[in-house]
Formats: sequence, structure tokens, C-alpha cells
Amino acid sequence: MGLTLQKRNTMSGTIALLIASTSDNELKSIAQKVYQKERITDEECLTLFNKGELPFVGALANSVRERMHGDTTYFNRNFHIEPTNVCVFSCKFCSYSRLYAHKEDGWELSIDQMVDIVKSYDGKPVTEVHIVGGVHPKMTMEYFIELIQKIKAHRPDLHIKGFTAVELEYMFRKAKLTVEEGLKRLHAAGLQSLPGGGAEIFHPEIREVICADKVSGDGWLEIHETAHRLGMNSNATMLYGHIEKYEHRIDHMRKLRDLQDRTKGFNTFIPLKFRNANNDMSHVHELTTAEDMRLYAIARIYLDNFPHLKAYWPMLGRNNAQLSLSFGVNDIDGTIDDSTKIYSMAGSEEQTPTMSTEELVQLIRQAGRKPVERGTLYDVIKDYSTESIVNA
Repeated sequence: MGLTLQKRNTMSGTIALLIASTSDNELKSIAQKVYQKERITDEECLTLFNKGELPFVGALANSVRERMHGDTTYFNRNFHIEPTNVCVFSCKFCSYSRLYAHKEDGWELSIDQMVDIVKSYDGKPVTEVHIVGGVHPKMTMEYFIELIQKIKAHRPDLHIKGFTAVELEYMFRKAKLTVEEGLKRLHAAGLQSLPGGGAEIFHPEIREVICADKVSGDGWLEIHETAHRLGMNSNATMLYGHIEKYEHRIDHMRKLRDLQDRTKGFNTFIPLKFRNANNDMSHVHELTTAEDMRLYAIARIYLDNFPHLKAYWPMLGRNNAQLSLSFGVNDIDGTIDDSTKIYSMAGSEEQTPTMSTEELVQLIRQAGRKPVERGTLYDVIKDYSTESIVNA
């Protein structure tokens, strides 16, 4: 996106002020590299985590965000389908799933029930359905192929983004298919892109503690790399703020950055904050909002090849999502329509996550940014920076 000379001069002045305002030579050097569009190293990223105060990293990340996108902030009109919260895995951080052996308070939707959810949006201008849930042993690959085909038959224009790498790995293993074979079949049925869930923290040292029984970090990366090779874009996440250290976050982001160098298939990076209600890690304190913003800012600086950084507002809360727009974020997800329970069950303040298009537009405008409705792949549907939101 082209920026005016005035905007470029403003960014140049911001970087110059940052360099002048710090006496730390390491931070000065990092700011200079960012200004010159040079990639920072893992060691420099660790320096930002250890030494970079919030105003410094925030201003640096905002300069990157405005260089890439100006004031444009994206959202979409979407809804979720969660087929089940019954799961064969037992992740310690999860407040959502119910083990298959003890599923009394779980839910299991039929294909017809899920197609009825899609039909409830007939005549409404939603553009994406996001399908994720627990890993249910009886919801096989053939089951989900039938679901995808029925959704596409009813509403061909709806972009289907579905299934975390955790769900896919189990699905393919049960079907005795390779990752490539399984993805090809789902893609042919109508699956268009992958969400970023299930990544958590890639490092085996952390994964062994919080989610030992599900797909490994390398397995997650293999599934997404294969999807990219087949022409399917995907998102990437990182679950932060629990038992991981800065080094684990950097290891995670480096693996994503390396994969993006090879494939350019990731749309956006979505940091996901650990919430401690109703799970086996409730003794772990949640991070402060200031630490949330520092993480967003440093991620924007480090992940120089990711085009977008998203704050998932049902997890972060709408006010903090709005705040994140000053710390490198240029996307706040979508309308959601109270169609996901994953974070409300973990204690998020957003217990009924839904925002109208008007509310999203106003939230973005109040932050001094320009709201733009997008499709899943960031095609511009409507620019609300100049248009009215009446009848939106």
C-alpha cells in the first residue's frame, strides 16, 4: 500500500526519535535495522524481550505496521461451526474439550445440524465459515468431506476455512492416508484454507508438558507446508503467556518465518493469550495487558515476511484488541456472531462474542484507523474509511 511522503517522513522521524531516546546500543542497532528494512536475528529478538520497554517496541512495531498497511485495519464477516467439544486429547491448557471417555457435558453436532447453521445465514453477507472443534473418534474424514460438500452445494460462495493440524493429523492417521493425500481429498471436496490453531508452542520441551499426546510441532509445520504446496493458504498461531520462556517464543516464530520464506503461504500470525479458567493450568497467572502488547509488537517486528498480524478479539477482549492497533496489529478478525465457545469457556471477558459490522467499524475508527472489510484471503470487499456504515 503506497504511503504519502508525509507519512514516510513521520515514520522516519519516529525511528530517529527512538534511536536518539535510548542509551542502549543494542536497541539503537535494532531500531536502525528495522528502519532499513533489515531482518532482525533471534538474538536481537531476545534483546527486545529482555530490554525493550513497551513504548520503544510499540513505536517500532507501529512504524512497521504503517509502512506495510498505513492505517488500514481489516475485518471480515464470519461465523464459526464447532462440530464437537468431545476430544481424544487432554491438553492441560484447554478449558473447552471434554475427554471422549467422560463426555457427559460435551456436544456432538450432526451434519444436518451444521448445515442448518449455514442455512441460518442465508441472505446475510457473511463470507467465511470457520470450522474447528475437538478431535472426536467417530467424526471421520469421510464425515467431514460430506459436510464440506453439503455446505458448498448450499452456498458455493462461502469460503470454508477448517480444521486445525491437530484435527487433520488424527483424521489422516485414522484414514491411513499421507498428509498430502488427505489434504488433496479435502481440498477437492471444497476446503479452501486452514486456520492456525493447534500450534501452541512448537518446542518439544514445552509441548511435552502442555499437550504431549497430540501432533508435534514438526507435524504441524509439515501439514501447513503441504497445504501451501497444494495452493491452500493458512494462518499461524502461538499460545503464549503460560510456562514458556522468551526463547521458546522465538524458536516458534523462527520456524514460522523459515516456513514462510519457503512457501509464502501464511496469511496472518495470531498470538493467542493463555486464559487460566477451568483448566489444568489454572495455577498459572495470566499476563498483563502491557505484556500482551509487547508480544504483539515484537512479533510484528520479527515476522517481517508475514503480511498481517491479527488480534483475535474474542480472546483478547474488544478494548484490548482496539489497543493492539497501536502495537503492530492490522486485523481484528470478524463478526463471529457468538458462534465460538473456545475462549469464553476459558474465562475471556467476551462471554458472548459477537460484534456487528457497525460496531467493528466504529471500534477501528475510534482507534484512528481505517476499517476495511476483507475476504479470507485479504481481498478488499468494502472500504469503510470513506463509506457510510448505514445498512452495513
